[in-house]
Amino acid sequence: MDLNTLVRLSRRRQRAGRSTPPLLRLDLPAGMTEPLGCDAVAVPAAFGPRLMSRLPRVGCVYEDGARWWWIVPADSDVAMEWPAPAAYSAGAVVRDADCRPVLINRPADDVPYTPPIPLYLALCRVTGTTPGWSRALSA
Repeated sequence: MDLNTLVRLSRRRQRAGRSTPPLLRLDLPAGMTEPLGCDAVAVPAAFGPRLMSRLPRVGCVYEDGARWWWIVPADSDVAMEWPAPAAYSAGAVVRDADCRPVLINRPADDVPYTPPIPLYLALCRVTGTTPGWSRALSA
């Protein structure tokens, strides 16, 4: 056996010994449609009310105690660098949550999305971050 084989076997055995928690996806309420797919942006719960008051439209929002999860269309991370401490989640998958997030806001219509650009700008404002497209380029 060569070294690569030993390393591969060791990693496989380590993975087999770990119990990975099942993935948890945010479930949309009955009657909601997702024509653009679903991703989510998680922000600290302390930012939630301030963000909600700054947005022209708020879609489905979930809360797990520590974070608020905002449903956005899939691929809302393309060309947008979400500011820390936000976490972008493709597929609206919740990782490392202590409990299942609960729905705290449901829009009146059947579309679950919060528009990502206003959410991004509001989050930049709340965190004191300059939007990526406004930063000076360096050569």
